[in-house]
Amino acid sequence: MAERDFLKARREKLDKLRRLGVEPYGRRYVRTHTCRDIHERFDDLTGREVSVAGRVMALRHHGRSAFFDLADQSGRVQAYVRRDNLGERDYEVFRLIDLGDIVGVRGKVFRTRTGEDTVEVRSLELLSKALRPLPEKFHGLRDVDTRYRQRYLDLIANPETRRVFDLRSAAVRAIREFLDAEGFVEVETPVFSPLAG
Repeated sequence: MAERDFLKARREKLDKLRRLGVEPYGRRYVRTHTCRDIHERFDDLTGREVSVAGRVMALRHHGRSAFFDLADQSGRVQAYVRRDNLGERDYEVFRLIDLGDIVGVRGKVFRTRTGEDTVEVRSLELLSKALRPLPEKFHGLRDVDTRYRQRYLDLIANPETRRVFDLRSAAVRAIREFLDAEGFVEVETPVFSPLAG
């Protein structure tokens, strides 16, 4: 599908959402757990209601039900949707969800027959509708120029890049806290660059 056609299809879904009374941007959502929490505390959370939020990274429809992978900064968790659990209107909203959209889900934690920790979705809220496609899943971003100029795509497509930035951020934070505790003042100064101007 050409990018223009892709954008047109996404905008049509956006219009359908608005006609259903769903505001696709700017919502506040309170989550109780991260994706990592669900895996690490599975025994404590089994059968309990949780709310998680993240980007839809994979979507598999199976008639009146579906599975999707939800990714946040801590990892991924699978979500299971059944029309019976959501109701007609919310299920219609779910049918308009695409890869890359950011959603919040509330539901009970369980483990599937295949051993996957999963949230059985009882309510779903669209937090941000993605109008542009995610980078190709299996190839990732290989073009170095695109990776540097569109860092947000690199962070979405390459978990290793995200890990490096998390480590760098932690190191800078630790150095800043240490120097602050020692009474140093942070001063921003120009950085030398080979570019004139």
